[in-house]
Amino acid sequence: MMGKILAQLLICFWITLPFCVTEKAKERSARQRDAEFTDKYQTCMQGVPGVQGRDGNSGINGIPGTPGIPGRDGLKGEKGECVTERFEDPWKPNFKQCAWNSLNYGIDLGKIAECTFTKLRPDSALRVLFSGSLRLKCKTACCQRWYFTFNGAECTGPLPIESIIYLDQGSPELNSTINIHRTSTVEGLCEGIQAGLVDVGIWVGTCADYPRGDASTGWNSVSRVIIEELPK
Repeated sequence: MMGKILAQLLICFWITLPFCVTEKAKERSARQRDAEFTDKYQTCMQGVPGVQGRDGNSGINGIPGTPGIPGRDGLKGEKGECVTERFEDPWKPNFKQCAWNSLNYGIDLGKIAECTFTKLRPDSALRVLFSGSLRLKCKTACCQRWYFTFNGAECTGPLPIESIIYLDQGSPELNSTINIHRTSTVEGLCEGIQAGLVDVGIWVGTCADYPRGDASTGWNSVSRVIIEELPK
């Protein structure tokens, strides 16, 4: 019985052996062809694309390049205009005050007081002010004017600087004895006066077409003239 089984196994072995050898030969032949293809073309078959990687860190700054070649000179420009700039000194205050205590000047025509001022610029203006008590009385209608002069002449830039007092006919019952002294001012700006010493005077005179009366200036009080140079 055992001999019969052994004989059958041997028969099967000899039948399958050529088949196994043939399969192994085929497998070795396929691997050999793949190896020869890889050696020949130095490449592998492309696989499935991978997931995209993260951005890398920024690189360091490169070495600065060498300076370039200087450019050519440009075209010559047109000739410019000659402009002379004018530089002026900053404005500095320039003023003066003349004052008198109890002038008690009773003239009706003429100069009352004078104040000399140094004007620094030819294109500036002068501001003048007189402050003091003024009075006028008369039996009939009368008028007096108080005005400024500059070096003996009234202002013409633009007009005279003046102040007037007019008194109508007095009361017969009081025998025309109205005698009121009031502190008043004469003030204005005058242009067109040259630089240098300027004699500024305050005067009293008559009004046009009216008789003069009994005038009084600076009674029992302080009178003053203020002069100031101003930019135009």
